[in-house]
Amino acid sequence: MKIIGYRTLATVHPWRRSIGDANGHLPDAVTEVPIVIIETDEGIDGVGIGSHADLDRLFPAIEGEDPRSVAALFDRMIARVFKSGHSGATYGGIATLDAALWDLKAKAAGEPLWRLLGGRDRFLPGYASGLDIALTDDELHAFYAGFAERGFVAGKLKGGLDLDADLRRLGVVADALSTHTAHPGLMFDANESWQVKQAVRYVAALEERYDLVWVEEPLRRWDAAGHARLSTAIRAAVATGENLTGLDQFRPLFDAGAPDIVQAGAGWGISHFLRLGHAAASRDLPVSIVGHDANPATAAAATALPNHLTTEVQDLRPPVGLTVDQVITDGGIVLGDQPGAGITVDEAAIAAAADAGWSTPTGPHTRPPRAGLRVILDGTER
Repeated sequence: MKIIGYRTLATVHPWRRSIGDANGHLPDAVTEVPIVIIETDEGIDGVGIGSHADLDRLFPAIEGEDPRSVAALFDRMIARVFKSGHSGATYGGIATLDAALWDLKAKAAGEPLWRLLGGRDRFLPGYASGLDIALTDDELHAFYAGFAERGFVAGKLKGGLDLDADLRRLGVVADALSTHTAHPGLMFDANESWQVKQAVRYVAALEERYDLVWVEEPLRRWDAAGHARLSTAIRAAVATGENLTGLDQFRPLFDAGAPDIVQAGAGWGISHFLRLGHAAASRDLPVSIVGHDANPATAAAATALPNHLTTEVQDLRPPVGLTVDQVITDGGIVLGDQPGAGITVDEAAIAAAADAGWSTPTGPHTRPPRAGLRVILDGTER
């Protein structure tokens, strides 16, 4: 079997709500979903979701190769571009091709990807995540109550700009998720919006009322020393890593003892997550997938890792024209038996949606009305 070409298309994900974080939000969000399909001389196609970045530069590294040599082809793609830089957006292109290669390998074997990778249990525990900084309290409650109906007992709130609002909204999330437990798991995500001292004060105030599972991305992603200092100053675990691309970027954090929970963005792909998972396991650290919806195939890798903790689920509906052989139920993700990664593309449905038109607000973000960090205690801004 040989790789003979690839093609790209894009669909959209209508979120049916506003999504965002401390850095900004998109009202009534509709986001683009890039798709890559790798073609082979045996008529088997591989589907990858994530990014179209630098595909023309990357594809020569795998053209004419046997797609089943996934690990070696992952390294060939990195080697082809490492002098000019393989991180950031380029890593997204590598990850999407990598996902398509894994899909091909599993299809050729006639097995679901999770089993090919060595998984035993098709169920992955998950937590709900509304990307919810712009939702009203009623919308917030409705979102998490919907996940509670599917057995979820944990959720993650976006915040970091207004302490009083965050204290109130954590209570809303806890109430919505209390259907199956008296003590829902609560995570808090500041999306790199704080400095160390700000983080200590803010989290300490949250922890006066709530026992947080973790605080996510409290500081800039590269601040290894700061994350380590913060971890010793608060009760909650410190989770970070979703925006780091490649093990080389995790090395300073590991060396500093910075992360309590190692996170991998689903969009950075399967090979990345497998390697990161084993690196974390060697340090007795758990791993967690961020943004399952960005690349559902990554969930298959979690079944093969001994230290997977939980996976972020942001929506119950796939993008337009995509069918994913997974079920969101019982507080997590149940992976199906379809050979490959379980992603089916309906190109006619995607074309019809494109003809109907869709729009996105100008620019990547609309800043929230309370931009910048505000800490409000006892009614006084400090």
